Amino acid sequence: SISDGDTIRARGKTYRLVGFDTPEIEDAKCAIERQLGAQAMARLQAIISKGNLSLTEVTCSCVPGTHGTRLCNRGRLCGTLTAKGENVGNILIREGLAHPFKCGKYRCPRRQGWC
Repeated sequence: SISDGDTIRARGKTYRLVGFDTPEIEDAKCAIERQLGAQAMARLQAIISKGNLSLTEVTCSCVPGTHGTRLCNRGRLCGTLTAKGENVGNILIREGLAHPFKCGKYRCPRRQGWC
């Protein structure tokens, strides 16, 4: 199942997909962000529905000792998801529904705005 354009639930766990950032829906700062967030979520659902997926769990960019807690990605695990061998983040970025989002070893940059 999907929570938004960059968060999925699989194998009984919630994963923040890494390498990209999609607009927020619940915490949107403007109507445009909310609309784009809904489009990103719908597009991710469409990609997932076609199958041929591979989810790989990766280490989150969080301070040591915080993994799995609310202090690290709100308790979500981190992962990469590919569809037919292509990272879904690259698809969403190419289609204007996500920004590249590269984190460092222990922290992530500020999110780019959508409004």
